[in-house]
Amino acid sequence: MERKINLHIEKLPEGYYLATSDDIQGLVAQGRTIAETLEIARDVAKKLIEAQVDEQMKKFSPFTDRFDYPLVIGI
Repeated sequence: MERKINLHIEKLPEGYYLATSDDIQGLVAQGRTIAETLEIARDVAKKLIEAQVDEQMKKFSPFTDRFDYPLVIGI
């Protein structure tokens, strides 16, 4: 699955590039070139998204022989 993530990229006084994102909390990437920064940002974003999915999955219980199911009926 592909997702669109907006990055903010700025050139730092030291000559490096810094990428952050409002779309993914915690995404920070720094590189010597824009291309390197984008590559690092892609890897960081993927890892952060995977970590969020893993955390969300921990909230769900596995199916057992007995479980509740909400049945929605339109009247």
